[in-house]
Amino acid sequence: MSSLFATVVVAEPTVSEEAYVEAAPEKGDAYFEAAASDGSWISYKNPRDEYRSPYLGDGSAKICVALHNENGEPIVGETLPNTTITIPTGDAIGWHSSADPITVQLPLTEHYDRPLDADQFGTSDLPQGNGYMDSHCYEFHGLTEDETVEYGEATVDGEHADRLEVVGYVQHAHSAWDSDVDPIADAESYEEAGGGWTYYPGGSHRQVVVVLQLDSEDGSDGGTHDGDGTDEAEESSDANEDDGADEDAGMQSSADSEVDEMPGFGVPVALVALSIVALARTRR
Repeated sequence: MSSLFATVVVAEPTVSEEAYVEAAPEKGDAYFEAAASDGSWISYKNPRDEYRSPYLGDGSAKICVALHNENGEPIVGETLPNTTITIPTGDAIGWHSSADPITVQLPLTEHYDRPLDADQFGTSDLPQGNGYMDSHCYEFHGLTEDETVEYGEATVDGEHADRLEVVGYVQHAHSAWDSDVDPIADAESYEEAGGGWTYYPGGSHRQVVVVLQLDSEDGSDGGTHDGDGTDEAEESSDANEDDGADEDAGMQSSADSEVDEMPGFGVPVALVALSIVALARTRR
């Protein structure tokens, strides 16, 4: 008696832009800046790091963007030419040459000498991050220690704006930066993140990362979005459910027919055949 079995093949996730892999600078490298002797922090050189003149105090801020592909891996927007990310900023940091607002042009590799300058997420034996660069940042120094820094909601414009979603914000306003977070899962809405912070003595370094994720070119992200918030994919899904019901009925009929045509095998074969139908439904 021949045995019946089903082989389930799980397709590997596909991405429309491959991950950008760049190891964090090590001591002695050109872009390595400094590290605390107690291992509490590490810093890398950033060409977008500027100091206020006149220098008013030790307040400092860091505003970053982190781009990810469909698998949540860091990218630089190579598939998003002529696309920009804009982050409005308040007067407190308007003196920075790249602020008021911050405008990030994509691809990062075509517009900036140092596309990624920070390792903001993940863990390793380093004080911060997983050892690979993942963020494009702007740094501000010389603010008063009671200054309030504000930023607006990030927007995406340009040729491929519909393919890049603002997932949310990871802001650490009153604590040291903790890189042991998932940028996609832990990102908060603009309202939840707070949109800024106020310094206080002993709390003069604050930062936020705007997290963005790439949608698939083939529309597997859920379809195009109408103005009323209804996805075309949702509309087509309803029609597909009806088609699927007819297909399931056909599969059921076919399975019943096959059982009738297998004399001598009885109930066990019938159960196997029906199990295959159930599996097919589950995999749809």
